[in-house]
Amino acid sequence: MQPLRAHNTPMPPIALVGRGRVGGSIARALAAAGIATTVAGRDDIETACAEAEVVLLCVPDAEIAAATSRVAAAAPGLRFIGHTSGATPLAALVAAAPGAAAFSLHPLQTVPDIDADLTGAPAAVAGSEPAAADLAGAIAERCQMIPFEVAEESRAAYHAAAAMASNFLIALETSAEELLAAAGIEDGRELLAPLVLRTAANWAEHGPTALTGPIARGDEATVARHIEAIEEVAPQLAALYRAMAERTREIVVTGERR
Repeated sequence: MQPLRAHNTPMPPIALVGRGRVGGSIARALAAAGIATTVAGRDDIETACAEAEVVLLCVPDAEIAAATSRVAAAAPGLRFIGHTSGATPLAALVAAAPGAAAFSLHPLQTVPDIDADLTGAPAAVAGSEPAAADLAGAIAERCQMIPFEVAEESRAAYHAAAAMASNFLIALETSAEELLAAAGIEDGRELLAPLVLRTAANWAEHGPTALTGPIARGDEATVARHIEAIEEVAPQLAALYRAMAERTREIVVTGERR
């Protein structure tokens, strides 16, 4: 996936539906970019979108189809409707608003609150037709994000990768913190944070060659001791350790073959 070329698409006013974390953060970015924006919640979609030509839905995936239908019924001049989902196909928009072109804009960034800064974040964009794709890219660029295209057939795999990189990382580090607690060591998150941040930086710079530790150096005796200790103090984490150890071995072997 390559970054898109720069867009010079004129930017019409945007009606944004959704007051949650993603909606709030994108609304903040749109305002900073000087784009006229009307923000609506579930209760005032019809009022906010009545005169809209461009609507961006920042709602949960399960609500996209219903929200699109409400917008389509309320906005006779609707030309473009988009969503910020990483996984939902454009077909969900096209089916509910057949008279409008569909687009998507998914910030590839964790959004913990409504004030998240999206500056510099990659943004996956797509469109049901070229004009819609151009609009999505233009919105991303005006919000200082970096747009790149994701094909419809690759959308679910793309979003799975994003979930692995973000959500699974938190699950993994929380498990490490739990293991420290089971071993009688307090303040695990504070202790592990410098290691986690340095490791993430090393991976960003060097990729899989940043691997260190017993598996990278072939010390299976230490790995066996790890498993024995985990089974003793936190047996619920043993399967996770084994699975991650096997995946780490695969990465090491792949690197050695290159």
